[in-house]
Amino acid sequence: MITIKTFVFNPFQVNMYLLYDETKECVIVDAACMSDDEERRIVKFISSNNLKPVHLISTHPHIDHVAGNKFIYENYKIPLTVHKDSLPVLRGVKGYAAAFGLDDLEYVDPGNFINDGDIIKFGNSELKTFYTPGHADGSICLYSEKDNFIIVGDVLFNGGIGRTDLPTGNFNILIKSIKTKLFVLPENTVVYPGHGNSTTIGYEKEHNPFVS
Repeated sequence: MITIKTFVFNPFQVNMYLLYDETKECVIVDAACMSDDEERRIVKFISSNNLKPVHLISTHPHIDHVAGNKFIYENYKIPLTVHKDSLPVLRGVKGYAAAFGLDDLEYVDPGNFINDGDIIKFGNSELKTFYTPGHADGSICLYSEKDNFIIVGDVLFNGGIGRTDLPTGNFNILIKSIKTKLFVLPENTVVYPGHGNSTTIGYEKEHNPFVS
C-alpha cells in the first residue's frame, strides 16, 4: 500500500508529495522546496522514515513545481523524470524565476522521459502516467488504480482547474484532458492536486463549475 506524505512549500504553496510503500522505496513528486528550512524538513522526513528515493518526477515545468529539483537531484542522486513536451518551458525556468526574484533557481537536465500510459515502478507499487496538457505542455498525472488515487499537478483542483493564461496553456485542451483522462476514473478516486486540498473525481464531476 502506498503512503502519501504532503508538504506545502514555497511562496506559491505547492503540494510536494512523497510516495512510499512497505519497501521504503520513495517517489518524490514536484520538488517544491526552496528555503533551507524546507530542504531540512524533507531530509529529516526521508531519514527518519528510512526512505530510499528512487524517482524524482515533475508533473509540469512551472517554476513553483520544479524549484527543488536541483536539491533533490544533488542530494539523492536520482535523475529527473518529465514528459518531453515540458522541455521548452523547463529550459527557460531560470529566466522565468528571475522575474519573480528567484535568482538562485537552477535548471536540472532531465535524465528520463515519460509518455502517456507508461508505468513507474517502485518497491511493490506502480503508478500509471496520463498525459494531460492544457495547463502547460508536458503536464502529466500519476494514477494508482490499486490504491485509488491520482496526483494531478495543476490540471484539476478542488472546485477549480489550472490556469490557461501562461505559456503553452489552452483552455479547450485542458478541459479535454480532464474529461477524457480524469473524469473516466472511478468516482471515489482521490485527487491530490498541486495546490490546495484533496478532492474526488465524483465530487468534481458534480460540483466543479469549470467542467460541466
